[in-house]
Amino acid sequence: MISVVIPVFNEEANLPRLMERLEQSLARLPRGQDYEIIFVDDGSRDRSLEILQGFTGRRGVRVVELVRNYGQHAAVFAGFEQARGEIVVTLDADLQNPPEAIPELVRVMEEGNWEVVGTVREARQDSILRRFPSKIVNALTRKMTGVSLSDWGCMLRAYRQPVVAAMVACEEHSTFIPALATLFAKRVTEIPVAHAEREAGQSHYTFRKLLNLQFDLVTSFSDYPLKLLLYMGVGLAGAGIAFGFLLGVLRLYFGPGWAAEGVFTLFAILFFLVGAQFFALGLIGEYIGRIYREVRKRPGYLVRRVHENKEKS
Repeated sequence: MISVVIPVFNEEANLPRLMERLEQSLARLPRGQDYEIIFVDDGSRDRSLEILQGFTGRRGVRVVELVRNYGQHAAVFAGFEQARGEIVVTLDADLQNPPEAIPELVRVMEEGNWEVVGTVREARQDSILRRFPSKIVNALTRKMTGVSLSDWGCMLRAYRQPVVAAMVACEEHSTFIPALATLFAKRVTEIPVAHAEREAGQSHYTFRKLLNLQFDLVTSFSDYPLKLLLYMGVGLAGAGIAFGFLLGVLRLYFGPGWAAEGVFTLFAILFFLVGAQFFALGLIGEYIGRIYREVRKRPGYLVRRVHENKEKS
């Protein structure tokens, strides 16, 4: 079975056309391959939920209604928990990414035995105000995960069920799903897809939400900001000690008047104390980082299979 998970928030103008294109696309799956479409209404305030409820009589359609707006990633996780397919495809409801690409995603995943198949948006139709932050997120995600994918922001992606199950088991409130998936997948690839302008409505990704996504990425996959305080503390304290030693030598050589009557010495002491403070903050941060890694409840490892000789000796 193929599961298609679609988060929906105030998309009443796009939903009828989306449903029509989805059914046409999924009809091109290999004969006998079953599918389900899971719409997750993320607290919509327009007629989206009413329209989605009208789809429930169609083949394989289920609607998950959330009590309020939790955000796109939370809605996707709600859909993951309901998905029964061996392959789970995520898709936005704004029709900027083509539903017609789903059969190709499935084909590539099955033929290459991939665990995650991402997509790269070709001739992207977003404004420069969306593309530039996206480039920053892409570069940062590649650095954090060590996985060289080109486009991490495209929602049109396919995941194997074991990867989805591992992500759901993490129970994280703030995370970045494409990056999280790479922690539990060994074989990851991406394919090019078309990108269109939004047919109706407005984008729900404001600058504030993009900034929050950036913070989610950094805090969920790296404790480097905490370590940076420790490194700064060591550097400043070391500079203070070196500066103080240099002042001592030069004062003996040039006399007390050269050192501005002790002002330079005060600077050296200040550098050392500031460095000591940053060192203390960094040390506290190390403990906080270790606590943070424990409370995330991510599985420490994921066993793919056990190879053994089943013949009895």
